[in-house]
Amino acid sequence: MSRLILASGSLRRAQLLTMLGWTFTVVRPDCDESLPPGCAPDEAARLLSLRKAGAVAARCGPGDTIIAADTLVYLDGRALGKPAGEAGAYAMLKRLSGRTHEVYTGLAVCAGGVPRAEVQMTRVTFRTLNDGEIWDYVGSGAPMDKAGAYGVQDRGALFVSRIEGDFFSVMGLPLCLLAEMLTER
Repeated sequence: MSRLILASGSLRRAQLLTMLGWTFTVVRPDCDESLPPGCAPDEAARLLSLRKAGAVAARCGPGDTIIAADTLVYLDGRALGKPAGEAGAYAMLKRLSGRTHEVYTGLAVCAGGVPRAEVQMTRVTFRTLNDGEIWDYVGSGAPMDKAGAYGVQDRGALFVSRIEGDFFSVMGLPLCLLAEMLTER
């Protein structure tokens, strides 16, 4: 019997699939997340999503469909990963304040043992933030496990003045692209 498998430890991705009413199994991928030097943002997102899908596919049945994603935040051509601590989260949010950045989400679908990956890029613009609201958000703990130190689905939404592209891609799983990829398999 084939299963739909989400190759992710992300609660947000699981919540999105649950919102769709889908039945799926979560399997955490265990793979190398290092990138080659000079890797372009779109290629980095594609590569990481394929690695996650491949790591989980190796532990699943041949008829299973595996979904994997990886989301990267870039400002001025530099990746903003997950903050190392509160000071790091503050610094990232201060850099994003009043600016537009790019969010790249790689989405891999592996069906019948054949992997396919696409990348969705979305531009996000923050309004200008003051130090008090940045520290208040950092103090909530919300930014600590998120690339770019914010979640568009939590209080971080109060910082976003514009999104050009797919909202769900910024959350970590581009649902429209996922539907297209599953339909085409």
